[in-house]
Amino acid sequence: MTTGLRAERITVRYGSNTAVDAVDIAVTRGEVVGLIGPNGAGKTSLIDAVTGLTPMADGRVILDDIDITNWAPHRRANAGMRRTFQSLRLFDDLTVTENLVVAAETDSRLGFLRDLFRPRQVPIATERALAMTGLESYASAFPRDLPAGTRRLVGVARAVVSEPAVILLDEPAAGLDTTETRELGNVLLRLAASGVGLLLIEHDTELVFRVSDQVVAIDFGKEIASGPAEEVRRSEILISAYLGTATEHEPHP
Repeated sequence: MTTGLRAERITVRYGSNTAVDAVDIAVTRGEVVGLIGPNGAGKTSLIDAVTGLTPMADGRVILDDIDITNWAPHRRANAGMRRTFQSLRLFDDLTVTENLVVAAETDSRLGFLRDLFRPRQVPIATERALAMTGLESYASAFPRDLPAGTRRLVGVARAVVSEPAVILLDEPAAGLDTTETRELGNVLLRLAASGVGLLLIEHDTELVFRVSDQVVAIDFGKEIASGPAEEVRRSEILISAYLGTATEHEPHP
């Protein structure tokens, strides 16, 4: 059995525009795979398709050797695929712990019955997610009162708390300073070491290459480079198309 995610020939079209063109992504448990590319390259369209939020024109999605291509987003999530969004979507009127408890509930009826018999008990998975993301001291805080970096970690913890096989992270370092970004990177490495597979979509290439085992680069919806992180970092086509050392590349809309 291959544990983790395989997304094969993922193709997304919006009318006559092909946003993602037959891209392959594989993320095994315990591995960080970076997905990079310029603005408009198709990164978010790709993960929207993989998570079922956007219809695919072609391709298939395999999670732990089960074909989930035709599954609804909530069923994919319950099967072990979670994601974060660029907009955090936190409940600012709930504490950090309460945000995680809500995220952990995959069946509201079971959650209701559990609350009847054990209303004060914080689930072990919630405590584990707080510890894994370094948020124990913020457990009783409200997200609206936290700095940007800590809020981003709450978003990651919400994805972690259901103990998924794979987490897809959409620009988790957006708006963070250098110190916050480094701490986020440390958290991602801890998560991978715990056995979670991570697909990291991020503009901060320093972060991506620091934490990733493999990197896939796309441009105009097509894969332009993939492989071990250090090999991709040295790829001439990547340097030309993305890292800004050449000027002949066309600007993205």
